[in-house]
Amino acid sequence: MKLLDVEAVLGRETDIQQADPEREILKELDDKTTSYAILSHRWGAEVSYKEMTRLMKMEERKRDEVRQRAGYQKIIKSCERAKKDGYAWLWVDTCCIDKRSSSELSEAINSMYRWYRNAQVCYAYLNDVGESAFPTKKDDKKFAESNGWPEWFVRGWTLQELIAPQEVKFFNKDWVHIGNKQQLAPTLARITGIPSNVLTIGLARRRFSVAQIMFWAAERKTTRVEDRAYSLLGLFGVNMPMLYGEGKKAFRRLQLEIIREYSDQSIFAW
Repeated sequence: MKLLDVEAVLGRETDIQQADPEREILKELDDKTTSYAILSHRWGAEVSYKEMTRLMKMEERKRDEVRQRAGYQKIIKSCERAKKDGYAWLWVDTCCIDKRSSSELSEAINSMYRWYRNAQVCYAYLNDVGESAFPTKKDDKKFAESNGWPEWFVRGWTLQELIAPQEVKFFNKDWVHIGNKQQLAPTLARITGIPSNVLTIGLARRRFSVAQIMFWAAERKTTRVEDRAYSLLGLFGVNMPMLYGEGKKAFRRLQLEIIREYSDQSIFAW
C-alpha cells in the first residue's frame, strides 16, 4: 500500500514556497509490518493522488486552489493528529490510490478491509458534528438526510471502516476528539444495529450469518451503484475484480462469490 509520509506532508505545508518539489510524500510499504494511522470520512471536495503528488509542480494559482479545499485541510489535520499520536505514516483513500490505474484501484478495494484492520488507529472524521461531544440522541432536524444521525453512519464504505480497525477515534468538524469505539460501543450499536461485541472485538471470533451482515448494510448508501457490493467484500472475506459500469450486476456477482465461499443458506432468506 502507498502511505503518506506525515513529516514530508507537514514539512511541505510549513514552508510551501521553499519546499523541495522532488521530495516524495508517498511510499510503498507493507501494511503487516508498518505502524500507520488511517482515515475514515465522508467525501466532499477531495484531493486526488495526482494533485497531492504533483502539488509543488503546479502553477501557483492552481496550487492555492487545491490547498484551500476542505479535502486538503482534512489531509493536513489527519497528518497533524497522526504526528501527535506518534505515527509516521498515514493512509487516506482519496490521495493514496492512483485511481487512473484500474489495476491499482481494484487491488486497493480488494485489500481495503485488511488495511483498516491492520492500522494501529482509524480516525473517523464527522464533518457535520459541531459539538464537542458525540451525539447520543437522534436529531431528525439536524441530520434530516441521514436518519437522524451524522451522515458518516449511512455511507456504504464506512461500515467496514467502523468494524475492521481495533481502535477508532471519532472527531468533530473542528478535529476535536469526541470519543472512541470502545467507549461508545453501546451508542454505536444503537445507531448501526451492529452488536457491541462486534464493535469491540471484531468479526474474527464469531461467525455471523450472511443475512446479519447484509442487514447492517441495508440502509447504507454509496455514490456509485457498484460500490454497494464492492464495499462489502472485506466483511464477507471474498474478492472479485472491479467492473465500474456494471451497475447492479456487481451485487449479483458478490452474492455468487459468497455462495461459493460459504454454505450459509441465510443468503437466500435475505
